[in-house]
Amino acid sequence: MTRAMTSPVLAALAQARLRAAPMFARWCELNRVSSCPAAPVAVAKFVAECASLGIERLWPAVQEISKAHVALGLADPTLGGVAGSAVNDVAGISPPRSWPDDHKQRFQSLPYDLQVYVAAHEEQREKVLRRAQNEAAAARQKLAALLAEPTGKPDEFEAEGIEADDDLKRPEVDPHAAA
Repeated sequence: MTRAMTSPVLAALAQARLRAAPMFARWCELNRVSSCPAAPVAVAKFVAECASLGIERLWPAVQEISKAHVALGLADPTLGGVAGSAVNDVAGISPPRSWPDDHKQRFQSLPYDLQVYVAAHEEQREKVLRRAQNEAAAARQKLAALLAEPTGKPDEFEAEGIEADDDLKRPEVDPHAAA
């Protein structure tokens, strides 16, 4: 069985991190719950109650909770589960449209910072893909228009039932004739 590290240096580091992010520590004091180790339910409740601050202010606090626990060798209460769902509710990042439904659910289990990266990357990829598809469609239309235009060659007119003048017909060249 693995025990949490109880080094005084790591404990001091964790306490310093909690002091650097007093929002969660103060919330824990007001709600009479432990800030370290914190339960995922407590982190989720903290995120939900502080949602009005916005994800830009909440995410650094959530990361500090995570760092404090990892520094002590404790399980990270911010990963997935109820805490992850609470962060997702505040962040409101939609999974990429091109992903299948079963993968969209997995997207929601990613940490917020990875969701931001993946969503932005997929959005950029989709823009590039749409631009390429539009350019290809325009090129196909141009080609179709060029192929549909008569070139004025007698052979094309003859194929359409119009006879060309004899002097406009292509001369037949004898490959064995001396030049």
